[in-house]
Amino acid sequence: MKTIISTPNAPAPIGPYNQAILSGNTLYTSGQIALHPETGELIMDSIETETKQVMENMKAVLAAADMTFQNVVKTSIFISDMENFSAINAVYSLYFDDSSAPARETVEVANLPKYVNVEISMIAIK
Repeated sequence: MKTIISTPNAPAPIGPYNQAILSGNTLYTSGQIALHPETGELIMDSIETETKQVMENMKAVLAAADMTFQNVVKTSIFISDMENFSAINAVYSLYFDDSSAPARETVEVANLPKYVNVEISMIAIK
């Protein structure tokens, strides 16, 4: 059985998918990009502000499932330019404690939705 997780505090899906699916005690999130949930505008002033918006969107999705970043066991980070890795990692690290940080991969890709620079998805367990 699966439960659809949806919140107005994160951007609405822009295709045939949901913000997240809860199956048993495991949450599978869709990738988040730097869309502002209220305005629908992309936040791309800098790679740092873009990454912060992505993480805040993910925080809202986790909260809608009564979870926090402490519940996250795996993240996938897709970036358009590996040169941005350090800046993305600096912002990302503000949301996780080093001693309990999740497993992760970071992959450089040719393109992302709306030509953003970073997209992040997560798996969390209650």
